[in-house]
Amino acid sequence: MAHPSSGITIQSLLLKITFSLALLCLFITASHAQKKTDSTTKVEILGAGSLLHLVTDTGEIDKLVDTVRIKQGETLMYCDSAYFSLAKNMVEAFGNVRVLQPGSEAQSDYMRYLGNQKTAYMRGNVMLTDGRSNLWSEDLTYNTSTKLGVYTQGGTLQDSTTTLSSNAGTYNTKTKDARFTGEVIVIDPQYEIVSDDMGYNTETKIVVFYGPSVVTSDSSVLRTTCGRYDTKQEAAYFTCRSSILTKEQYLEADTINHNRKTGIGFAKGNVIAIDTTQHTTLYCGRSDFNEKKKTTLATIKPVLKQVSDKDSIYIRADTFFSFPVLKKKDTIKQQPVVKNKKKSKQPVAKVTPTDTTEIDDKAPRSFIGYHHVLIFSDSMQGKCDSISYSQADSIMRMMYNPIVWSRKSQITGDTILLYMDSSKIRKIYVPNNAFMVSQSGPDKARLYDQVQGKTMTGFFKDGQMDYMIVKPDAQTIYYGKDDNGAYLGVNEATGTRMRIFFRDEGLYKILYEQDVKTKMTPLDKADLPNMKLSRFKWLNDQRPTSLQQLFD
Repeated sequence: MAHPSSGITIQSLLLKITFSLALLCLFITASHAQKKTDSTTKVEILGAGSLLHLVTDTGEIDKLVDTVRIKQGETLMYCDSAYFSLAKNMVEAFGNVRVLQPGSEAQSDYMRYLGNQKTAYMRGNVMLTDGRSNLWSEDLTYNTSTKLGVYTQGGTLQDSTTTLSSNAGTYNTKTKDARFTGEVIVIDPQYEIVSDDMGYNTETKIVVFYGPSVVTSDSSVLRTTCGRYDTKQEAAYFTCRSSILTKEQYLEADTINHNRKTGIGFAKGNVIAIDTTQHTTLYCGRSDFNEKKKTTLATIKPVLKQVSDKDSIYIRADTFFSFPVLKKKDTIKQQPVVKNKKKSKQPVAKVTPTDTTEIDDKAPRSFIGYHHVLIFSDSMQGKCDSISYSQADSIMRMMYNPIVWSRKSQITGDTILLYMDSSKIRKIYVPNNAFMVSQSGPDKARLYDQVQGKTMTGFFKDGQMDYMIVKPDAQTIYYGKDDNGAYLGVNEATGTRMRIFFRDEGLYKILYEQDVKTKMTPLDKADLPNMKLSRFKWLNDQRPTSLQQLFD
């Protein structure tokens, strides 16, 4: 039934709606079909000297001979002769094959090109170039859409300065990224690389390591299995166990960042740094270094090892800072002299001493260690809050509550100076509040030989304390023994100066000099618990007993 005012029946309205839906479906189908057709570009024949149409069991084929020109989209192909299958959208090209695209070109003796996949399989004298870099190989699979070339039978990539060869590889002429595997060799005027697996960008000049690799330059050898090396900035970023070897140093760590231009870098994770000229080895969790200034800052449980032929001394601190002992030299500076208006005077060279510094790779170094310092060697152990050591004078300065142990003796003072010969101690000097204590007899006896004075100087022989000089205000408490080792009593003495001699594990004898006052008390009459000098401290529980304690 029609509406009184509309003049349109329900049937006609439904017919119009149905027709509109049909048109919409037809439009959608046509649009989809158009997109599908555009997604596959057919290979076109632009020209040839002659064309022969062949009908074979596998289909119809066109044989093109002489100056063959073929096109697919923006890709142009040239060759001496070719077979073309329209049905398969495929070309097989022979002789002087060239594939040209905007920004790249490929050449070979033979090519099979699959138009639907836009992939060229090229063989014989293959060359791929983007205008700046050239890749040569005997085989190449090249995708004209992704611009990616792959070779598997050996290839060589060359740009303006660098030549790279490998057994297999890939190169993208669009992104300039390359990946090489198997006997990779890189030759550059600044460095050489040997690797099992690495990547390289011909534009950024950044090398990425994916396998064991060695980078050699005129001044260093880098070894790593992962990370990257920026050849422009000469900056290395190694993210796994790696090492750097120079003429004077060897550095190994779990992570190494190093910029050769600035000389600044850091290493972290089980760091081992060896200085071959200074005969030192540094172990730590992190090391920040400046090669130009020759400085090193070591943190996270650093341990410094001073090496010698027979003995080595180890020092642990919360932080170590190492720097060169700079040499000062005078330079001649010419001061300009203004000419007098009345009388002309010649400029005179005026010698003015100015302090300048020069840093020598073989210059002696200074080390500063601060907080919770521990020292260990076979012949001597120590503890203090801070320590400094200069290879220029071979003096180790122990500061803030220093303690030194040698044999059964313990030495304390405001400051302790250790005079080194290589890593051996040849002399110890306590400039103020000097005190030495040595255990006499078994532990349970709690008998202690004691010496104190203002200063104390001890001399070592074969790594052991030989004798000591104490002055002034020298005082002793000494448990004398007979030839059989039996105690004679307690000897208390004072004097201006005294010499103490050592043998085996402890005090052997004391020679008193100048204003000597002595008192001998039998053991049974002596107040043994109170036989203590004013500076008495027995700190044997703080003594490092093994090298492992320094690394724990």
